[in-house]
Amino acid sequence: MAGGFTSNISAKAKEVMKEEYCKATEFLSDATKSRAYLYPFKGIIYFVTHKSLWKPFSSRILPTLGLTIGVFASMLFFTYVPQLAILVFINGPLAIFTTILLILNESSIIINIFSRNFLLRDALLDAFDGTLIARNAINIVKEGRQLKSGNDPVSRLGKILKSPFSKFTPKALIRYVMYLPLNFIPVIGTIIFLFFQGRSRGSVVHDRYFQLKGWPSPQQQDWLKRYTSPYTTFGTVATLLEMIPVLSIFFTITNAVGAALWAADIEQGKTQMIQGTAGNLRETAKKAE
Repeated sequence: MAGGFTSNISAKAKEVMKEEYCKATEFLSDATKSRAYLYPFKGIIYFVTHKSLWKPFSSRILPTLGLTIGVFASMLFFTYVPQLAILVFINGPLAIFTTILLILNESSIIINIFSRNFLLRDALLDAFDGTLIARNAINIVKEGRQLKSGNDPVSRLGKILKSPFSKFTPKALIRYVMYLPLNFIPVIGTIIFLFFQGRSRGSVVHDRYFQLKGWPSPQQQDWLKRYTSPYTTFGTVATLLEMIPVLSIFFTITNAVGAALWAADIEQGKTQMIQGTAGNLRETAKKAE
């Protein structure tokens, strides 16, 4: 009897492992097809090579740089030793690196809260909308703000008709705190933590795009659920870039540009997402009407 029970448990375990392996394989396949992980890097190149997009960012360099340096320095000074003392019992010698990684992530969250809600709120909006105009997605931008005449994408941006990006919500902060204990698991825990952060980050990168499309929440969630893999990979790469000290604010801007490039490609049917992206987009849009 005991042998039969053990055999059943073993069979169930193999079945679960097979299911998880299939899910992971499908996830990676969808992410690879979409090439969404490339858009944060495309955003960097596009931003650097299009000087007109520098305008929203240039006037905020000094205050945001001061915020970035201040937060990173304070977190290292006040929290490194206490967190190292905890993680060294779990991660051993690797605690030196996992603690630094944890502090970088914590700092990026704090910087994002303040910059997105105060210092960079308008800059991110202008960078996103300006990129859409530069990519000839003018009609969709018209749904969210008035446009002026001219050739400069950013200079054409007029009065905002629809409120910009949503603010950092308490739910997002609670979710972040819930995931923090994962860092107590050596190496793999930190990787899983970053994955969850990437998934959370990816779910908001197209908030402005959905807003311009006029999609209500149910249609947004349906779209994000359908394309979880691409948005998670984009969010993970974006999160890792924004964890880089001093340059995190720069990458916050370029990630917004990358998200706009992705939105423009979706709008124009140029993406290599899961089969039927353009058709599914139109289907989702019809549901929203």
